[in-house]
Amino acid sequence: MITIHLNERSLDIDDNLNVLQLLQQISSPTKGIAVAINTEIISQSQWETETFNDNDNVLIIQATQGG
Repeated sequence: MITIHLNERSLDIDDNLNVLQLLQQISSPTKGIAVAINTEIISQSQWETETFNDNDNVLIIQATQGG
């Protein structure tokens, strides 16, 4: 287990969990979002290969529409 900081909350996750698996674990939508690890945007094409390190800062942002 490692600890990441997801949207400023601590979360313990399994080692070698990738971005897509994390999104599924937290029941997050996979469309209309952006994911950053330590301020670096992770493209959706990398979600299945990008894993986390202990104490990573992860930010998930949901796109919204409005005027």
